[in-house]
Amino acid sequence: MPYQYDEELNTAERAAREAGQIIKKLFKGKFDVHEKSKNNPVTTADLEANRKIREIIQGRFPEDGWLSEEDGDDSRRLASSRVWIIDPIDGTKEFIEGVPQFAVSIGFVVEGRPKVAVIYNPIEDRMYRAAAGQGAELNGERIRVTPRREIHGALLLVSRSEPLRKFQIFVDLCEIQSVGSIAYRLAKVAGGEGDGTLTFRSIHEWDVCAGVLMVEEAGGKVVDGNGKTLLFNRRETKHHGIVAANEKLTDAIQGLVATVLIQK
Repeated sequence: MPYQYDEELNTAERAAREAGQIIKKLFKGKFDVHEKSKNNPVTTADLEANRKIREIIQGRFPEDGWLSEEDGDDSRRLASSRVWIIDPIDGTKEFIEGVPQFAVSIGFVVEGRPKVAVIYNPIEDRMYRAAAGQGAELNGERIRVTPRREIHGALLLVSRSEPLRKFQIFVDLCEIQSVGSIAYRLAKVAGGEGDGTLTFRSIHEWDVCAGVLMVEEAGGKVVDGNGKTLLFNRRETKHHGIVAANEKLTDAIQGLVATVLIQK
């Protein structure tokens, strides 16, 4: 019988909920903002949520590797087959702006592939969970990607901050909706609230680790800009471009993404 990952999933959910309480208290309230680098803010909420998640997960699984946006990278994780990949708030800019389109993202990886995923939007109280081979759910209800096969007329969820001109090829074919965090976009695609999502940007493992499993367990497919399956816990923590939808639509979207990337 395959390993069920129940303990990891329950621990991840508990960590996300407790972090969510911290985030909710600070949302639209008083918090400090610092620029880690250009256009890369961090707030009190990110740091306090990260501390809570780390306390809960490392308390339960002290031997596992760790990669979080808000912690210095420890290369010891590369020698570990079991690694937690965390973004305490994916969509910090949305959090700062008071836009409730962000999420706690907790992914758990074994040998480079995600096995447990929790994505939690504490403001809307939407808890997405998935474990390898067990499907995906939102607030206890099973979710599936949409079956739409045609790219023409598909609803694509894209970043609020990525310039729309990048998506011109899609603007002409599809309906485009802006949603903040990529973790939250991936969760929404898993739940059938959009036919697909894509980005041309380079994004970090912690932004998408949980979302990749969520979409896959909801019957979808996620690839990078080159059409490759995503692997995690690598030395270089960035992926170049992401496409997620059902299998047929992912292949169609990725074909167009590849065309745009060649032209850049």
